[in-house]
Amino acid sequence: MTDHRDIPLQFPAGFVIGSATASYQVEGAVAEGGRTPSIWDTFSHTPGRTWNGDTGDVACDHYHLMDDDLDLMADLGLEAYRFSISWSRVLPNAGSVVSPEGIGFYSRLVDGLLERGIRPIATLYHWDLPQELEDAGGWANRETSARFAEYAAHTVAHLGDRVRTWTTLNEPWCSAYLGYGSGAHAPGRTDGAAALAAVHHLNLAHGLAVPEIRRAATNDPDVSVTLNFHVARGEDEAVRGVEALANRAFTSPMLRGRYDDDLLARTASVTDWSFVRDGDLEQIHQRLDLLGVNYYSTVTVRTWDGAGEKVRNDGHKDVGGSPWPGLDDVEFLPQDGPHTDMGWNIAPDGLEDLLVSLAEQFPEVPLMITENGAAFRDEVTATAEGPRVHDADRIDYLARHFGAARRAMDRGVDLRGYLVWSLLDNFEWGFGYSKRFGIVRVDYDTRERTVKDSARWLSGVIAQQDA
Repeated sequence: MTDHRDIPLQFPAGFVIGSATASYQVEGAVAEGGRTPSIWDTFSHTPGRTWNGDTGDVACDHYHLMDDDLDLMADLGLEAYRFSISWSRVLPNAGSVVSPEGIGFYSRLVDGLLERGIRPIATLYHWDLPQELEDAGGWANRETSARFAEYAAHTVAHLGDRVRTWTTLNEPWCSAYLGYGSGAHAPGRTDGAAALAAVHHLNLAHGLAVPEIRRAATNDPDVSVTLNFHVARGEDEAVRGVEALANRAFTSPMLRGRYDDDLLARTASVTDWSFVRDGDLEQIHQRLDLLGVNYYSTVTVRTWDGAGEKVRNDGHKDVGGSPWPGLDDVEFLPQDGPHTDMGWNIAPDGLEDLLVSLAEQFPEVPLMITENGAAFRDEVTATAEGPRVHDADRIDYLARHFGAARRAMDRGVDLRGYLVWSLLDNFEWGFGYSKRFGIVRVDYDTRERTVKDSARWLSGVIAQQDA
């Protein structure tokens, strides 16, 4: 197995290196500027849903500290910043009237990035559906897809002269299966049929939004979607099941205009897929300029023989429901370490394999790593120069995964950039503030930022590209 630490991290001209965040995880100011509740406001305020009852009410207070955070990005030399836009901040009450305060916040963010020479990469949906739309059925309701396309058109009409890259959806696997199947994410439903309906309606939302983005933008941007791919290893039939539900449920309709037969067959006992209407697949199948790739770890699976208690060590919070409708015969096995603080195994070779596989399957679509990073139990050390976080484990993780990306490029993969998750420690969904992914530490009492050694390491990687 390749030791990816030893690979020189030199990338071609035009390759962008930066970091990423998401609106509900960092912004705070949940009731300011006209913003109305999203499903994550409701979910996190429901007792027992998040660690310690944590919410994103204040989070990193990025809404108020944006200028300081922009200066921080510039000091680190980031070439790109991927952020997400809060639907309910732009269109309060899921309406059709754009909030001047809400869109103004993102307009100032985009201008601040451009002034500092940082490429804005905007994600339209990172899980924070307006609560009004969930009350009407959420992603299990077809109408939500049409409403998303309208939201995309409004947003791009205001920002589409400056944003270089638009991403429709972030990790629709999580939105559908964790939100509607397992109950671990908002809105917290545990209905396999609803989860599969959500899969389709998220795909349809993407397909409806892409032409709206291209119509509204005036600067010919790259249009993309970001998927969290499951790299499955183990017994062949179980691997095919995971790949069908986790990966091909999105790539096949988006990039090939179909749902694969084995996906339909595996899930036939859960739903008849009657929510797919004539013309839907043609609408979903849109040309993309980039495919965003989120990667953290692998899974190891086998077919369950029905004896004993089924093992489900899939890396996702278990709250009773299943994020795998139709995979009742698949076990997710514990994996050898080392592991991150999330309990996820560290497997940079999985990233290399994934990138090569995607390039072979979809050679016409360039790739970008839109999330990769690790949570560790950081410790703050007092020094004469001020507090420091010596996060050697995170540096090793990033070095090995950057090496895997470089090796994949050497094998012919058209990879356009690498965005580290996350710029800031933040609200980690159901885990609240108990997990720290940031390359910059946030003191949640004072909101003070402390640049970690991993951020300095990333700055060094960026600097050496021009050396």
